[in-house]
Amino acid sequence: VNLVESGGGLVQPGGSLTLSCAASGFSFSAYYMFWVRQAPRKEVEWVSRIDPSGKLTLYADSVKGRFTISRDNANNTLYLQLNNLKTEDTATYYCAKDPWTDERNRGQGTRITVSS
Repeated sequence: VNLVESGGGLVQPGGSLTLSCAASGFSFSAYYMFWVRQAPRKEVEWVSRIDPSGKLTLYADSVKGRFTISRDNANNTLYLQLNNLKTEDTATYYCAKDPWTDERNRGQGTRITVSS
């Protein structure tokens, strides 16, 4: 399993970012995929899930209406569009294949800092 996230950075509150995750080493189109995050000194938190077809999505209450997960199975890529970012969204974001609770199924992460 190889997952490489990109797109993080420093953004002001209310701003937007798009994260990408390039997947390889497994049959990407066959798996549920996830975005999870870990804020400083906190546990890993599930953020969003997408089914293999890309038609069914699920979000944590804390990001619902602000984040959008999507995937491109032809190019083995997972995305997360983050809008109206808040300071509490500051974290390292990881893409993960099912099961996301296994660290071996996550990438190295990309850091987002939301600050004015």
